[in-house]
Amino acid sequence: MKIYNTLTRKKEEFVPIVPGEAKIYACGPTVYNFIHIGNARPICVFDVLRRYLEYRGMKVTFVQNFTDIDDKIIRRAAEEGSDYLTVSRRYIEEYKTDAEGLNVMPATVHPLATENISEIISMVSDLIAKGYAYPAENGDVYFRTLKDKEYGKLSHQPLDDLKSGARVAVGEQKEDPLDFALWKGSKPGEPSWASPWGPGRPGWHIECSAMARRYLGKTIDIHCGGQDLIFPHHENEIAQSECCNGVPFAHYWMHNGYINVNNKKMSKSLHNFFTVRDVAEKYGYEPIRFLMISAHYRTPINYSVDVIEQCRSSLERLYNCRENLEFLRGHAPSGEKPGEREIRRRLEGYQDRFIEFMEDDLNTADALSALFDLARDINRNLTAAAAPSKELCTFALDLFNELAGVLGLLYGKSRDSADEEIERLISERAKARKEKNWAEADRIRDELKARHVVVEDTPQGAKWKIVE
Repeated sequence: MKIYNTLTRKKEEFVPIVPGEAKIYACGPTVYNFIHIGNARPICVFDVLRRYLEYRGMKVTFVQNFTDIDDKIIRRAAEEGSDYLTVSRRYIEEYKTDAEGLNVMPATVHPLATENISEIISMVSDLIAKGYAYPAENGDVYFRTLKDKEYGKLSHQPLDDLKSGARVAVGEQKEDPLDFALWKGSKPGEPSWASPWGPGRPGWHIECSAMARRYLGKTIDIHCGGQDLIFPHHENEIAQSECCNGVPFAHYWMHNGYINVNNKKMSKSLHNFFTVRDVAEKYGYEPIRFLMISAHYRTPINYSVDVIEQCRSSLERLYNCRENLEFLRGHAPSGEKPGEREIRRRLEGYQDRFIEFMEDDLNTADALSALFDLARDINRNLTAAAAPSKELCTFALDLFNELAGVLGLLYGKSRDSADEEIERLISERAKARKEKNWAEADRIRDELKARHVVVEDTPQGAKWKIVE
């Protein structure tokens, strides 16, 4: 598999540290509010990365953190008259609700910053001992950025340019404007933890370095996140991790592109800021996931009402294909027919294309096109008129579900008790028609119509679907 590495600015063959295993760290949310649709993109994209690597037989250890102590969390707690713990725990649960709705697999580990204070203090202490960090009189500890001769290598920004934009905020006691906080001395009324430099709390960047080291080791395979994290967050992670540990931090860096709303940058000031929950309540979660993987992960994507409606329609085409296959399989005769082996081989070609696209820097856009081409072939050639065997239907259905599953799609509809009730009514209608009990047949027809159920009579029996 080839991966575009932000560090080297080129596609590289993915060679894991341990053959057959992949250690991945993904930056998670700061939990002070519901996640917005911009947050949904890395969550969905790198869930597909994990699914694909596992599909290809790799053992994946996937770590995604929660930043559960931060200025934003403290401000939200003050606004609510509560405390940081109440706020962070509530929005962790809200995140889990949205992640489940988006069909995102839980991480192998979801570490919390506040549960890794000792690891963070250990790293800061090591950096001080090595001369890469220094404590200030106010209890802050800063990283000496200029001492790291490779600083800027991820964002590819010249040091002079970084210097020109650096400032020292009121209350900071830095040696240089480029230095960044590893530890923040406590302020009145703020939560704090004991440290060798006095009570305080961790800086944002050191949290991820400490948690990545604790759960994945000093060097990891892939570090991923949104494009907005390249600088300063990931740049600072590399600096502090490599200066502390003396080894490369991550071999591959993957960053997804931005998401715009109606072709404009998402912003609260423009009133185009949407949470995942907002969109899901109107359109469902699965169209959001479909949107997030419908373009190559490094390209920007645009959210609009028209776009999300198109995603719903596209999903409906895939669902219709699967439902038709399920119906055919349920009524097909057993025993492979002449020519069906050639059909199998042709269908397997779509799997080969799917894998080829995914191997090329996780090209989910073209992989989706391969899935739709498979659906088109199935719709054209596996029909009631063609009378395929149960074996061929099963093969096609398994292949279709397999590829959709790698993308994390087609999870939003499943047969349930309501479907069983519809099946019962259709069966009773067929019985009434056979007995020429037209009044009962019409009554059941009207009941099905009221439920938005459209019934199609075929030689194999009645097919149905719900039309909103």
